Amino acid sequence: MIRTVPVRSAAVGLLVGVLVGGASGCGASAGDDERPDHRSFTLHGRTLTVDSDDSALEIVAVKGKRTGTVEVTRWFQGSVTVGSGPKVNWSFKDDRLVLRVHCSGLIADCSARHRVEVPRGVGVEVVDGNGSVRAHGFADPLGIRTSNGAVRVTDCTGPLDLRADDGSVRAAVSSRRVRAGVSNGSVDVELGGVPDLVDVGSDNGPVTLALPRAAYRVKAGSDNGPVSVSVPRDDRSPHTVSAHSSNGKVTVRTAN
Repeated sequence: MIRTVPVRSAAVGLLVGVLVGGASGCGASAGDDERPDHRSFTLHGRTLTVDSDDSALEIVAVKGKRTGTVEVTRWFQGSVTVGSGPKVNWSFKDDRLVLRVHCSGLIADCSARHRVEVPRGVGVEVVDGNGSVRAHGFADPLGIRTSNGAVRVTDCTGPLDLRADDGSVRAAVSSRRVRAGVSNGSVDVELGGVPDLVDVGSDNGPVTLALPRAAYRVKAGSDNGPVSVSVPRDDRSPHTVSAHSSNGKVTVRTAN
């Protein structure tokens, strides 16, 4: 019994060393994938749903792309020290694109990124469990919901509905109708054209709204933070703006 103790201790020490060594290494990066996978899917309707988890997303509306075709590129790097190997898969049914990353084990290190290209004339709904979402180029309705990750939207003119439970939302667009809400994080929206309706808010974080020079019907407030409104106000204006934070500063200003 006495002789077995050092052996067991050495084994435990070796395992700890392996785990510590693995944990202290560099994290996986999808950008290191030099041979990304590519798939094309046939879209039958006018709305695409993207259902993703544990991946960074880039959603792009491409002018001139073949109608009815969705193209997806996937970058992935991953390793598991103790456990089953990492897996990634994609599926498409009823105009719903499902992207999944399976990476579990005592020490698991995975990174995934997807780029989804859709033709102009297609609206998109994104449901994302964990990961950042970037989108640009949409003249059609775009909705994004993420549980954990930042949302960035640019170069869009169609209606926007952007939501994040834990992460910031930023948009630099010319959409006439914009809704953006965050549970925990900041909201920053800059518009290049006079909107019909803007409704932005955060439960816990600052809210900034930059608008083209015009008169607006403004409702702005904060339960716990300063409020600054510097755009011209007119209660009869057809351009309605609402900005609110439960805990944070609210700024409504003229865009530079």
